[in-house]
Amino acid sequence: MATLESKKQVVEEIAEKLKDSESTVLVDYRGLTVEEVTELRKQLRDNNVEYKVYKNTLSRRAAEAAELDGLKETLVGPTAIAFSKDDVVTPAKVLHEFAKNHDALEIKGGVIEGEIATLEQIQELSTLPDHEGLLSMLLSVLQGPIRNLAYATKAVAEQKEEAAE
Repeated sequence: MATLESKKQVVEEIAEKLKDSESTVLVDYRGLTVEEVTELRKQLRDNNVEYKVYKNTLSRRAAEAAELDGLKETLVGPTAIAFSKDDVVTPAKVLHEFAKNHDALEIKGGVIEGEIATLEQIQELSTLPDHEGLLSMLLSVLQGPIRNLAYATKAVAEQKEEAAE
């Protein structure tokens, strides 16, 4: 009876994480060495991404509870799940970069903002700049008009000075 209760708690935990995460990425880690998995966990942890391995039966039940039935087909074989509550891009980016150097890691699918994501969508997401990169891009876009206004104001002031002389 205690085992059943603990399994129910794990299912609730996974379902909660699936619902609360901005982005969730599922990967097949079969073939990675212990050192490689440790390195991956460290990279994910450094980026505030939680990485866990659950039994597929419990994960499938949690996906059903979170109304993400489309994940069931992905939850086959060794599957680890990366959850991010803060950033949509980070898990996909970190896992994609890691997979480039480690052929054994295979991205299987995921969830982006509560919607099932295809492998292609996750790969597209991995090419986007991270949060800080997007902020710096926004800042440079916002600075453009202000900089142009400053140049125009300076040019007008110089013309008036020349006219006054």
